[in-house]
Amino acid sequence: MRIPVEKAAKNIKLLAFDVDGVMTDGSITYDENGVEYKTFNAKDGHGLAKMAKNGFITAIITGRKNGTVDRRASDLRVTEVFQGVKNKLPILEAIMEKYGVDFSQVSYMGDDEPDICILEKVAIAACPADAVEKVQAVCNFKSDKNGGQGAVRQLCDFIYDSQQDNI
Repeated sequence: MRIPVEKAAKNIKLLAFDVDGVMTDGSITYDENGVEYKTFNAKDGHGLAKMAKNGFITAIITGRKNGTVDRRASDLRVTEVFQGVKNKLPILEAIMEKYGVDFSQVSYMGDDEPDICILEKVAIAACPADAVEKVQAVCNFKSDKNGGQGAVRQLCDFIYDSQQDNI
């Protein structure tokens, strides 16, 4: 049984995110040459950048691989970026070990079944409003915003605001 999300937020040091359906609306657009494009939300980006600026560890762990993710992560100073990952939990555990944090200090936002293996273990299991039902069932933070439409920002603000006495 997890502790209440409001209490868990006070201990978060690492925020990790999926990309498609979380940082984006889940759309995948290709041009005639097969180049893939993604659209990111500027407000979500500001939330992530604020967390990085204030000493939080930020991470992206995504199943797809795309250069736009690297560019966005660089712009936002995301601490750790892993793409093309099919089994996300070992990657998160390696990041946790590197920074000396445990699951009680981790938040993860995902939207689909490959994220459940992480969501079941972290202190704040977060999802956008339009996450699949199986994901929503295991989350203790459900944004009222859809993926790519402010869900990331809502989570960042929630955690940041909960720690204002600590920062």
